[in-house]
Amino acid sequence: MAIKITDECINCGACEPECPNNAIYEGAVDWKASEGTSLSGMVVMKSGLTIDANTPQEPVSDDVYFIVTDKCTECMGFHEEPQCAAVCPVDCCIPDEEHVESTESLLEKKAFLHGE
Repeated sequence: MAIKITDECINCGACEPECPNNAIYEGAVDWKASEGTSLSGMVVMKSGLTIDANTPQEPVSDDVYFIVTDKCTECMGFHEEPQCAAVCPVDCCIPDEEHVESTESLLEKKAFLHGE
């Protein structure tokens, strides 16, 4: 499953540079599928969302840092554990029960994001 950031986030930003997929953004900041990935042009994300990878998308949250589910692989293929959760000082990076994914699915998402 993907990781999510809860409202307990203190906006310290410790998680953002740790994400190998650039899936973490500051609240109220637009995101792009192309940032931190090899995606370009029109793409169909794993959720079925069709977007231009280079076009800014609306923020998921306006108040706290957020994780773009379509870009989160729980660090599978990069690290032993999700790095955002490992560095969060208030433990607000938690599994997102609404987006449960198998290890195989997360590794497929990693391959899709990075053109492997």
